Amino acid sequence: MRKILNYLWRAWFILLLIPTTFFCGIFVIWFSRKLESYPKAYYFIRIWGLCLLYGMGFSPKNIGKSNKKLEKGTSYIIISNHTSIMDVMMMLYLHPHHPFFFVGKKELEKVPGFGYIYKRVCVTVDRNDPISRASVYTRCAERMKTGQSIVIFPEGGVDDNLDVLVSDWKDGAFKMAENHKLPIALYAFYNLKWMFPFQHDSGYPGKIRYELLDILLPSGEYNYNKSHSKEILLQALKQNTKL
Repeated sequence: MRKILNYLWRAWFILLLIPTTFFCGIFVIWFSRKLESYPKAYYFIRIWGLCLLYGMGFSPKNIGKSNKKLEKGTSYIIISNHTSIMDVMMMLYLHPHHPFFFVGKKELEKVPGFGYIYKRVCVTVDRNDPISRASVYTRCAERMKTGQSIVIFPEGGVDDNLDVLVSDWKDGAFKMAENHKLPIALYAFYNLKWMFPFQHDSGYPGKIRYELLDILLPSGEYNYNKSHSKEILLQALKQNTKL
């Protein structure tokens, strides 16, 4: 019975996804024609994400005790553990005043309808193509000139093994931060990997526990240290994730 309910819940996700993508996508396509008007497109991208987040029965809960927060008017490279498709919606929830774009998989451009919108609001990369990987930095730099932030999941994908808290990290986010001297905002998403996994017969709605772990600055002690950042995240996950 539990699996049947989960399949029905996932079917509801598709029913939410199609009309919200169509409705918001019209405005996103229109306003994303120029980089300068991207904040207007981002407004509708957020509406799309929040409709899916709350429509699936999720509600975010900040469990962090730190008073660190992102400053308005500052561009960031935003990173976190990659746990679920809901990571995207959580990032949209967390950043109402920091219009950002994703660095994402080029393969998603092939998804009918969604792919057309996706490639308008993301910098896509074919990880098997050295030319595509090399051009990411140039394409991101063009968008950052307009004050946009970037969301990158250093793991590059979601590990299907639920026992793996954090997979190996790639260097892209840290190289980009070093090149452009941008601060890195490091988040942790707790339990979302179990709440909305890619296995369609499992998951559950509820409170998504999250935390802004740190903001790494160019002048900081550990500025852009990938190993140190990953260790901060891993320790936080071990302490706060309830398996």
